[in-house]
Amino acid sequence: MPRKVRQLIADLEKAGFEIRGGKGSHRNFVHSKGVRVTISGHPGDDAKHYQERDVKRALEAAKD
Repeated sequence: MPRKVRQLIADLEKAGFEIRGGKGSHRNFVHSKGVRVTISGHPGDDAKHYQERDVKRALEAAKD
């Protein structure tokens, strides 16, 4: 079962990402290390496989 968009957002915020706005259902997140990622969709929507991949990569990049 795919995770929800709200779970991806929670993971990003827990890792120190800050929301920097967006347009419509898009949200731009940025980390103090310069890592950026955009998540689209409403919080209750199922996350797409590429969104989960992008969040995973952003979290790994911010950890280094």
